[in-house]
Amino acid sequence: MPREHHKPVKFAPEVFSSFAGGPDPASLEEAAHTTARIVLARGRANEDPEVTRRLIALADTEGIEAIAELWAQAGADSLPGALWRLYALRDAIRRQPERLALLFREGSESAQYSTVIAGVAQPPGAAEVRAMADEILGGVYSGELDIALRRAAAFARTVALGQAWEADRIDSLSARAGQSMTIGAARLVRTAEELEEAARLSGRGELH
Repeated sequence: MPREHHKPVKFAPEVFSSFAGGPDPASLEEAAHTTARIVLARGRANEDPEVTRRLIALADTEGIEAIAELWAQAGADSLPGALWRLYALRDAIRRQPERLALLFREGSESAQYSTVIAGVAQPPGAAEVRAMADEILGGVYSGELDIALRRAAAFARTVALGQAWEADRIDSLSARAGQSMTIGAARLVRTAEELEEAARLSGRGELH
């Protein structure tokens, strides 16, 4: 399915600048928090649905690498770190929607609570998980950041469980492939835990 093309979101020059001056950790951290606050504030201040759509598609227009450069090194318990994980999840879904939908369906059999929290339309297919990813990011800009983070965490947990089941089946055919999938599932669980902690902080107004 071809990607939709969106007109780039217009921000002030400092939002996605290169922050010249060398990779000073303090400067990079400040840049990450500043840009995250700017993006979130602009999204919430504007009630135009088209602006929200462009913000959801930010990784498509600016590139996931640009977002990673700004936010990927931020702590998981920070606003930029939380936003990075949401955009990275959406990017992964857009790259492999059928694969992630399959793993989600497999995990759903044993993770019914997480399945409900994730809020994927039934039956969950490629279109449904893509729609869920867009809905989650849309919630960020409608003021429901903690809910968005909980939904993303639930999705990650369910997919991780599906991948763990698949790893068990594959292990008898290829121990290396099974081990690789098990490691991937463990990383997804870790991401889910980070998103859950960020959601708790956001709910208390302590995610900065």
